[in-house]
Amino acid sequence: MRWFDRTFRFDLPVASFPAVLERLRGAPARLEEKLRAAPSELLIRRPGETWSAQEHAGHLLDLDDLHTARLDDYRSGAKTLRPADLANRRTFEANHNSRPLEEILAGFRRGRSEFVRALEGWDEPRLSDTAIHPRLNQPMRLIDMAVFVADHDDHHLARMTEILRELERTPTGKS
Repeated sequence: MRWFDRTFRFDLPVASFPAVLERLRGAPARLEEKLRAAPSELLIRRPGETWSAQEHAGHLLDLDDLHTARLDDYRSGAKTLRPADLANRRTFEANHNSRPLEEILAGFRRGRSEFVRALEGWDEPRLSDTAIHPRLNQPMRLIDMAVFVADHDDHHLARMTEILRELERTPTGKS
């Protein structure tokens, strides 16, 4: 299912926040384990017109700046969170397939660590602070935004698995 086709219910209790933080904290290790095991020629191969596995990884790196910036929106009491670039220009323009994998992985680990550290500093009552998510046009508590990011990570990690499996099954690597 495409990310933009998903719907979301934000009803996780605030007491679940430590488990959400663990999902976010673990994303770099999961990404590293998945991609380091794959041959580099498969990592950069695009199945059709979609992103390669390495471009999906770069996309996760690209978005951590947005996630961290949205924390500023909550801090300042903004009514609406800053919008994402729905065209994903940053990912398309970054040419992640020409970058060393280690650079992408290290950047994601660094950015995600900063994001998790920032989340760890929030007082529990503020985890219920709410702002409107601009694309979903629905209220999102801070804990919901953290779950949304973790779900987004999982979506792209699952897509990378699908891509790599598909490419491994096709003898020429072409799909």
